[in-house]
Parts: sequence; structure tokens; C-alpha cells
Amino acid sequence: MEFEEITPGPLLAEIDSPDDLKKLDPEQLVDVCDELRDFIVDIVSIHGGHFGASLGVVEMTVALHYVYDTPKDLLLWDVGHQAYGHKILTGRRNNFHTNRKYGGLSGFPKRSESEYDTFGVGHSSTSISAGLGMAVARDLDESDKKVVSVIGDGAMTAGLAFEAMNNAGVMNSDILVILNDNCMSIDPNVGALKEYLTDITTSKTFNKLRDEIYDMLGHFKSAGDKMRKVASKLEKAVTAAITPGGLFQALGFKYYGPVDGHNVDTMRRHLEDLKDIPGPKLLHAVTVKGKGFAPAEREQTKWHAQSSPFDKITGKTLDPDTTPKPPKYQHVFGEAVVELADENEDIVGITPAMPSGSSLWPLMEKYPDRAFDVGIAEQHSITFAAGLAAEGKKAFAAIYSTFLQRAYDQVIHDVAIQKLPVVFCIDRAGLVGADGPTHHGAYDISYLRGVPNMIVSSPMNEEELRDMMYTASEYDEAAWAIRYPRGRATGMDYPEGFKPMEIGKGQKLRDGDEVAILSFGPFGNYVMDAADDLAKEGINVGHFNMRFAKPLDTYLVEEVCHNYDHIITIEDGTKLGGFGSAVAEFLADKPYHTPTTIMGIPDRIVEHGTQKELHQEVGLDPESIKNKVREVLKTTVLKS
Repeated sequence: MEFEEITPGPLLAEIDSPDDLKKLDPEQLVDVCDELRDFIVDIVSIHGGHFGASLGVVEMTVALHYVYDTPKDLLLWDVGHQAYGHKILTGRRNNFHTNRKYGGLSGFPKRSESEYDTFGVGHSSTSISAGLGMAVARDLDESDKKVVSVIGDGAMTAGLAFEAMNNAGVMNSDILVILNDNCMSIDPNVGALKEYLTDITTSKTFNKLRDEIYDMLGHFKSAGDKMRKVASKLEKAVTAAITPGGLFQALGFKYYGPVDGHNVDTMRRHLEDLKDIPGPKLLHAVTVKGKGFAPAEREQTKWHAQSSPFDKITGKTLDPDTTPKPPKYQHVFGEAVVELADENEDIVGITPAMPSGSSLWPLMEKYPDRAFDVGIAEQHSITFAAGLAAEGKKAFAAIYSTFLQRAYDQVIHDVAIQKLPVVFCIDRAGLVGADGPTHHGAYDISYLRGVPNMIVSSPMNEEELRDMMYTASEYDEAAWAIRYPRGRATGMDYPEGFKPMEIGKGQKLRDGDEVAILSFGPFGNYVMDAADDLAKEGINVGHFNMRFAKPLDTYLVEEVCHNYDHIITIEDGTKLGGFGSAVAEFLADKPYHTPTTIMGIPDRIVEHGTQKELHQEVGLDPESIKNKVREVLKTTVLKS
């Protein structure tokens, strides 16, 4: 499909840095915002990317870079979904079309990409902690730079955000936190905090009284110190007594708001005022995710991100591919957990703010009392699941691999030590694609394999995923981790219902001559393709679908050692401490020394790109598998 070149508006075309933005009159900022919003829509409608969050902070972004002296002043964007406007205004407009593409700009703020990206982000709720650290470093250096952390109300549900605020409130360092309140993370926000913020933004009585008090206090500006102190105490007392903003006051923050986050002049004036007020401050800005693009405002979850080109007026997909496609692994999980819940009333589901991404929605809709979105609170989600399991419920914790990293202590302390049979359904395992290194699920095999009372498994296809889930639902002796990748499954036909799977048992898929490939998880499908091609060359490799990294099928490994001259292992996780390491560890103290080659994600940070591009880069695609087999055979011949 041919696309015309994207031309920015006349004002935006002249902005290559915040210094250029500052040359404009305040009255021109409305036009800049319109042009910036249009440019984001134009780019994403063609090239894809995160969408709604950046549209929702256009005015905030323009005001921040207009008022503050970035990059000297430090601006932190929590998560990073909302940072597209920031990147465009800071010298990356002309190559923003490469955003999230292989070798192009990162979809998130990234320190190595720009001096304006003060802190790398991807996981939520880090901005206040990092901002406080930067503020304290500034104080130690006795510099005058400002620190601003922008955090969404969804990210504010994480304990890390409150830990940081609790600390910042007593450190008394000068830091501004902007609470971007749009009632959304990726899915609609849940929990008491969401209700709390709704009370602030909808209470007419509070807002009227607050405005009257602020107006009155304005008359005290020329008064003496004693009167100003009285006015300040009055402000704090009334705020604490009648406003839910008292929560932030109690944590040691001066609270300002709520303000209209889509009025760039209002945002500019508030930021100019707050810039000179010392200490920890919180500005509560109310915004709409997807602002300015009607389809995104109506369906905010759907328009969190877009991967296909769409009409920038109607939102309809351009030239949609109507070819039937295999289901995504997450949807196979979502369907299976409902079927299992139909048969077992003790089954419950838990997800940390990802009901759509993890496909827990079907269970939430059919059994709303047995499915729980706990907010962006990964640690809580796992201990919550452990509590359910301790009382006899079969807890299925649906969580991305990268997010489970945040709850590793809970996995060990609250689940494994107590031998609770929580089932971890680990989505987005392996290299996830355009979201890049903050979202790759590269480490779960390694960090789970060393935990006692833990089964670590990975299906090669959707039938195995379903059967693993069924077997785990019937197993009460240990926790069980089932990892599966982002994207489409194989499209295989599988029978209705479920069948039990023998724990710790792999299967032989193909006999061979000298080289045996032991695959763990969906990369077994790459091995099948490679083996078919090699057979046409007269090279016959054995192929074994191992299914379990723990417990390892040692009987099958021993059989392979007795029948093959060389073993190759392959997995979509880090080579260090993963499935291949499990095989090598088992063979280490055996009298026979079968050479073993481990194929996996290398010991380095892998950047973003499509999954296919990244598999090729790290040498895990079918062509790389074939080359590795040829290399092993050549080495074997030379040695003999």
C-alpha cells in the first residue's frame, strides 16, 4: 500500500527542540497542540503504535516543554505510552515514522536515544521514585534544576507509587508530580483510588468552595508574614477536611487541582505558578484518553494501540486482511479457563490490570464473582492468588512474563515456600516484538526454574496449552507455570475437551541420525520446519518436544544421549539458566559426555522489532536452526 508523505503543520514544522517552542507566543500554543495531535494521528494511522495515551496529554506536553527548561529540567514520563508528543517536540519529528520499527525509535522514553529522555520506562509507576532520586541528587549537587514526574491514575494504583510518595513527603525535596487522571490504564481503572479521584472531579460543592478559598487567599499576597501563615494553614485545613485531595496532603504533598488537562493555557499558567513553589507538589489534571480522535474517545481500550493502518477520519481499518487467522495464544487461554471454570467451581482468575491483554474478560463476564482485576499491582496479585489458594480455590494468575518479574519475591515467599498450587499463566513469554526490551519475556524460565515447589512448562501448540491448564487445575502438590508467547497459535485442529498430561514428560516427534534437537515451547514449530528442509538435503535430525523445563524428562534425555552424537537445545528464553542449562546440568555428572549446544536469547539486551526480525537477529529462526545443525555436523566430521 502506498502512503503519501506526512507533512507537519506550519508551526510544528519549525519546532526541532523546546527552544523553538519557547519562541512562540502563548496564544499560538493552541495551534501547536492541534498540529501535534494531527501529526500523531497521521503517523499512527499509517505506521501503528500506541495511540490514545499520547493524544490525551498533548496540551500537557506542550505546556511542560514551554514552561520548563528541558533537558536541564528533568521530565519523567511514567510507562511511556504517553510520550509520543514529547518525542516529536524534542528533535525526533522527522524520523518518528520509524517508531517501534526494527532499528528505529523506541516506543518508550530511552536514555540512550535522547538527552530529553531522562529515564527509561516501560513498566508503570516508576516515575515518582526515579524523580525523587533525581531531586535528591540535585539537592546534593546544589543545582537549581526542576524535576517533574507525569504519572497516570492507573499507574498510581501500584504500591511503588505510594511508597515513593510516602518517602517524598518527608524528604521535602522540590518535585512536581502531575497526576494524569483519565480513568484508564489500558483497560478501565478499578479500585478505591479510582472512586476517590472521581469524587474529587465530580464534587460541585468542593470545587466551588475550593475556588472561593483560592480567590480569597489571593487577596493575602500583599499581607504580612503572619497573615500569609494563617492563610496557608487555612488552605491546608480546608483541603484536608473537605476534599479527597487530603490523601495527597496526608502524604506530605501540596495538592493543586483538579484542572482541565486539555486547556493548554490553564496548564501553562498552573505550571508557571508551581515552578516557584518549593517542596513536593501534586497537580491533578483531568484528561480524556484518545482526546481529539472520536473513535479513540469512544473505545479507549481498543485504541490504546493500533498495529494496522486505519482511516484517520473514521477509524476504520484500511484494506483489512480478511483471511482466516489462527487464534492468539491469549485467546486460547481465555476460552480454556472458562471451560475449566464451568466444570470446577473453585477455579478463579486474577490479573493485574490486563483483562483484555491476558484475555481474562470472558471469565470476568461469565463469572464476575470469580475473576478479579486488581489494578497495576503485580505483587499484590500474586499474594492475593496465594490467599485464594490457601483457602482451597484454584487460582489462575494471568500475567505477562515481564510483569511477573515485579512479583518474584511473592512467587517465592508467598506461593512456593507454602507449597500453594497457584497456576501462573504467563503470557508474552519470549521476544514480544515492537514493545522491546522492557516487555520481552526473556527471563521467566531461568528465574522460575530455581524455585522449589514449582513446575515450569511451555506448550508447543494450543492443544498442549489447554491440556497443561487442565492438568494444572487438577494438581494440588505445587505451583505450576505455563508460559506461552505473544501472537498467533498454530491454527491446528484440536479435539473438544481436555486430556491429562503426564507431568515432566516430553515426546519424540521425529527420529534422526547424529543430531537431536530438544525444543521447549513454541519454537518446536520452527524446529519442525527446519527439520523438513534439512531432510531434503539428506540431513535427518531427531526432534523431541520436551514440554517441561522442570521437572526435566531425564529419561528422554538419557535416551537421546544413547542414540545421538550431539544435542541442540532451543528455547525462547535467555540461554543463561534456562531449559538448555537444565539439560547441561543433568548431563554434567554423567559418565557419557554428549556435546550439547544451547540455542536461546543471548546475554544482552535485545531491542525492538517484529518477532520475526528479532528471532532472525538472535539466531533462533528456522534458517538459523538449519545453519546450527550444519555447523555441528561439520565440527563432528572434523573431529572424527
